Amino acid sequence: MRPFLSHPFDDDKLKEECGVFGVVGGSDAANFVALGLHALQHRGQEAGGIVAYDPKHGFNSAHRFGYVRDNFTKADVMDTLPGQLAIGHVRYSTAGSKGATAIRDVQPFFGEFSMGGAAIAHNGNLTNAAALRRELIERGSIFQSSSDSECIIHLMALSIHKNIPERIKDALRRVEGAFSVVAMTRTKLIGVRDPLGVRPLVLGRVSDSCWALSSETCGLDIIGADFVREIEPGEMVVIEDNKVESLRPFAPAKSRFCIFEHVYFSRPDSILGGRSVYETRRQIGVELAKEAPIDADLVCPVPDSGTPAAIGFSQESGIPYAMGIIRNQYTGRTFIEPTEQIRNMGVRLKLNVNRALIKGKRVILVDDSVVRGTTSRKIKNMILDAGAAEVHFRIASPPTAWPCFYGVDTPERSKLLAATMSEDEMRDWIGVNSLKFVSLDGLYRAAGESAGRDTANPRYCDACFSGEYPIAPSDKIEEGFQMKAIK
Repeated sequence: MRPFLSHPFDDDKLKEECGVFGVVGGSDAANFVALGLHALQHRGQEAGGIVAYDPKHGFNSAHRFGYVRDNFTKADVMDTLPGQLAIGHVRYSTAGSKGATAIRDVQPFFGEFSMGGAAIAHNGNLTNAAALRRELIERGSIFQSSSDSECIIHLMALSIHKNIPERIKDALRRVEGAFSVVAMTRTKLIGVRDPLGVRPLVLGRVSDSCWALSSETCGLDIIGADFVREIEPGEMVVIEDNKVESLRPFAPAKSRFCIFEHVYFSRPDSILGGRSVYETRRQIGVELAKEAPIDADLVCPVPDSGTPAAIGFSQESGIPYAMGIIRNQYTGRTFIEPTEQIRNMGVRLKLNVNRALIKGKRVILVDDSVVRGTTSRKIKNMILDAGAAEVHFRIASPPTAWPCFYGVDTPERSKLLAATMSEDEMRDWIGVNSLKFVSLDGLYRAAGESAGRDTANPRYCDACFSGEYPIAPSDKIEEGFQMKAIK
């Protein structure tokens, strides 16, 4: 049985992927990792795990459902994770079971090899995991979880190489898809990004003898680490004895970082590709105001992910910014909905309208995306119930018309509103006075590409908007998924 229920508000958002963190050289590495995972909690709120190594006690692990703060701040847990080397993972299920989640699906995964133990934590999704799983089972592998990430451990076990880093290389050359991996042996902290660099991974330095790997720079900030650099696409770093070795295990490929990290997934105080996430989101709002101006009285964000774009829209348009919707900070994913009446309240459990501000006003609502559209309808109804004269939606991403197969839990294409309706049809279905999305070119301009999107050679992975997949989703094609293009 799952320990908590999703909230109706969360059901209409693309779900965060996962977050990974690792430390080598700290006297209590697991405590650093717990702090890092706390900063990365937005990337995965379902479960978390830490594996640590100490020469006296060997490898130890703890895997728990729920938030980091509820599990990895307790002495009875953290005292079982001694050592100067540890890695951790926060999870939201992307591949693997979508219903009840078993504790065995929670990473990091650990394996004991002839040359010693190793643990691995993976952010992303392997697009050929089903085929690999069948092959591995036929060769005698016994899987303990439903996670695609476990394939990496089994591939490592079959490798003929004599050390763990070489076995990781061997394994990752067999997989397809998106992966940022943090791994550890008894002496080494290892980080790897897939050849296209779809998912983020950064390197930080806590002190002369302590290094950290994190999905985002905000994870480094919380432990006082200096940001050194991003792990480059297709790069593998091996950190041991205060030395960082850089390896290139894959054939060169053009980077295709996930543009939705800029739109929604990453924390606004993180830095991606040398750019402030906050500034990119604010600039998306500026582009929206240029592309889709409207005469109105207030610009209001849909908390919290729409806030920077709403600020940018207000600054560019000159229309006052206001907090027309207030978020209840204490109703999170752990809220248990006990009755049908409470369930029917839906989004009101998490958001409430500032009635005194909204009444009689023409309101522009700025949100990060529209997925199924159900939450947009609920929010519109709340705004109208509060007495708004008009409701206009401005969306800080292009229409999400295609599913992601690289580590994001996206609904089937038939359930994506933009896959079945035009922009005007979506406007009428949601029931607002106007609905406009930022263009794909506008999104690229906000992310630093002044000329917009280069259709022949796009910088980012934008498959959820364009339908152009940089990596063939082999398993889904086998199941009958009809792609638009591979590019």
